[in-house]
Amino acid sequence: MSAPRINRTSRWVSALVVLAIAPVAMVWAEEQESPPGPRVELSLRSWLYTNGETKWSHNASGIDSRLGNPTSQLTYKDNNTHIIELAARVNFAHRWFANGDLGFSVALNQGQLVDNDYTAVGGQQLFSQTNSNVTGSGTQYVNLDIGYRAVEFPGSRGHLDVFGGVQYWRTEYEATGVQQVVCAPSGIPGITCNPNTNIQGVLAITNTTHWITPLHVGFDSEYRITRRVSVDLKASVSPASIVYNEDIHHLRTDLQQNPSFSMWGVGVSANADASLKVMLTKQIALTGGYRIWWNRTYTGTWENHPVGAASDSVPLTELQTYRHGATLGLTAYF
Repeated sequence: MSAPRINRTSRWVSALVVLAIAPVAMVWAEEQESPPGPRVELSLRSWLYTNGETKWSHNASGIDSRLGNPTSQLTYKDNNTHIIELAARVNFAHRWFANGDLGFSVALNQGQLVDNDYTAVGGQQLFSQTNSNVTGSGTQYVNLDIGYRAVEFPGSRGHLDVFGGVQYWRTEYEATGVQQVVCAPSGIPGITCNPNTNIQGVLAITNTTHWITPLHVGFDSEYRITRRVSVDLKASVSPASIVYNEDIHHLRTDLQQNPSFSMWGVGVSANADASLKVMLTKQIALTGGYRIWWNRTYTGTWENHPVGAASDSVPLTELQTYRHGATLGLTAYF
């Protein structure tokens, strides 16, 4: 092959190589640039007048077939509290980001505990129900996430982020007073109730629930309706959220007090937020929306801790916690 033909062939090969790698080089160059917009976001939010519930039950019928299934069911319901939340997000190069938030309740001063006990004598039936008022230190939580901006919408309309992270969520209830609402024969010697029980102002039960989610995955999407107004949807799920629950029955002298009952379980969790954002200035945004968190076990163990006797372990049939309510906040961009 002559030298001119070799040169022409080399030029064609070089041109094809340039055409082939040009799109890759352009994408690589874009990713080397710092993402537009603020690098740090700091938020002060309020989860306003949230309503929550924690419910657990166990099945001790394997120990005594005369006991019902469930044997006992405790529901801490209508628990209203106001939560303050501090959040931060740092946007790195190459579309990566990290964010975290810390929340704590100001007060938990409203709610009710309904404590139901069941017998299987003559068929499953409720033989005892007591009600108590609920207060307590309420709710605390921490979320830590690492994420990636997967999609930029055309025309700078918004984006879709994906993320994964961990969550710790603690709830504590204190039940004061005991009022007997239902009292019927259990059919089991030694297991009775007093229809005249009406104790006021005495701490009866402390229940503390710890939900630990080692990995949740989700998305966070923002879509701009106008230059200043946008909507945001955020959701995450986990198929393996771990729960540890401690229950202290302060009025039970036959049970230990640290704790009286303990529960371990594994379940699912799901969080969802929907909000509207209005840019007040270039650096300050006002947000408002609604949020719901939900965790529930699909397997677990309940254990009692009697005084002077060995513990019994039976299936935990249910342990569920949820909380929902409106959100309001301010975000500063730097």
